[in-house]
Amino acid sequence: MQWIIFMLLLFISSMEMLTQNRWKKQASAGLLENCTGCVLCSEDNGCITCHHRLFLLIWRDGIRQYGMCVHTCPPGYFGVRGLEVNRCTKCRSPSCESCFSRDFCMKCKDKFYLYKGQCFRQCPPGTAAQPGTRECQETCEPGPWSEWSACTHESRTCGCKWGVETRVREVPEAAREEGTACPALLETRRCRMKKHCPGGEHRAAG
Repeated sequence: MQWIIFMLLLFISSMEMLTQNRWKKQASAGLLENCTGCVLCSEDNGCITCHHRLFLLIWRDGIRQYGMCVHTCPPGYFGVRGLEVNRCTKCRSPSCESCFSRDFCMKCKDKFYLYKGQCFRQCPPGTAAQPGTRECQETCEPGPWSEWSACTHESRTCGCKWGVETRVREVPEAAREEGTACPALLETRRCRMKKHCPGGEHRAAG
């Protein structure tokens, strides 16, 4: 009887060791769910290196560090391809949802506006918030008005009692971006013509 019990305990112990060895082998080969896509995988820290098309995403939980192989990096990260390993690198700004590089944001989180790769709660001076795109758009700031033009009627400066005069203002080259809303750049007003036409033509009644 004791012999049977001894053999049974030995069998159970052997099965436990076999199961542990098989788990370790699967982990190192990347066959477990938490090691999917791994070339090397740790029981405690997950993926260490990934297949060449995948990115290694590392995050912390307290003092522990975990790795996972992903096809695309999650929000708040961007992918950096390297010779030995491709990594998901975190955007520097916590208000950035998607970034091109560590310091250049492409999309901001809710309640933030994007301007020149940075995220702002309020758009900087000289820009206006665009709620649809969550971006800050530069406003059009024209230069000063020109002097009023000569008073004319149908391109003539004489022969009529009333005419029209105009003035314009220029927009700096930097503000001439497509979609930038500019205020009026030309104004006209009615004016009284004071010249007689050469040859003594009578002015028409206005």
